[in-house]
Amino acid sequence: MATTVHAATLLRQRHDGEPVPGWGVVVTGDRIAAVGPVDDLLGAHPRARVRRWAGTLGPGRVHDGPLPPAPTPRERVHALFRVGATAVLAAQIDEPGLRAVVERSEVAVLAVPGSVPLAPGGRADLAVLADDGRCVATVVAGRLVHRRA
Repeated sequence: MATTVHAATLLRQRHDGEPVPGWGVVVTGDRIAAVGPVDDLLGAHPRARVRRWAGTLGPGRVHDGPLPPAPTPRERVHALFRVGATAVLAAQIDEPGLRAVVERSEVAVLAVPGSVPLAPGGRADLAVLADDGRCVATVVAGRLVHRRA
């Protein structure tokens, strides 16, 4: 399994947490292996791929409303990735075609709204947000699914 260190200008372990400079997240497969100071992570994982992001790295967003309109279910799911969403509410994906794309894309489906903090052993659902709130990158279950050009 490939290991990646995601490092950003700031890191929030929780959506409502204080941002910490110089920290990152180690992702192996679809799981978070470690969270901590980037220098420590790089020392512990010298062969890891390193992705450096400008912005604040944190948990992926939970999209709690109807999915954005688009011509196809696939485009509706990709619209979520462009805003840093890695999870949706089950009540919002009642169409069979949309449900299939959500499952294939490994988007988390939640019964109720909630946020999962970045912690070792947790699913690697991450978002990097610029200072203006726009999404720079989205990682779903360890896979980079969106990167702003």
